[in-house]
Amino acid sequence: MPRSGRYAVAPGRSFVELTGWYGPLPTRRRRVTLTGASLTVPDTDVSDEDVSGAVACGPSEQPVFRFELGGLGPRSALTASRAVLVSQHVEPFDGGRRLRLLADLELGGVLFPALLWLRVVERADDRLLVVGTARLPYRLLRRATGFRLGRLCPATRLRLLVAAEFS
Repeated sequence: MPRSGRYAVAPGRSFVELTGWYGPLPTRRRRVTLTGASLTVPDTDVSDEDVSGAVACGPSEQPVFRFELGGLGPRSALTASRAVLVSQHVEPFDGGRRLRLLADLELGGVLFPALLWLRVVERADDRLLVVGTARLPYRLLRRATGFRLGRLCPATRLRLLVAAEFS
């Protein structure tokens, strides 16, 4: 992780794509607007490492990733067109080269659990470049939040691809 502080994504330094899958076939792929993204790294003076190499932090000492997405819904519908993905727990893997984010996707006022895997492409003291995916079960998401990919677009799962440079 970079040094403690709050980091944002500059305009044009991100990419978000939503893909609907029906079995092994992609049925719809669309770019989604990232209206805002931030990374808040808390100030930790002393970090204790456990056997796996992960930094042991309390719940308030976890880094928080926040992605604000726009234009998710079908072009003709205004419902569920905005979503916010906020991490609740961040766990490093492979010596910090991969991050697993347990997050909540807020869509239409309803929180839906999501698991986002991020690969750290580049890391410095003042910036972090990540690429990752979240796979969501489409039917459960539709029942819980009312989100629809489109009237004529069958899907069994969704993949949300995120690439962002926090600086």
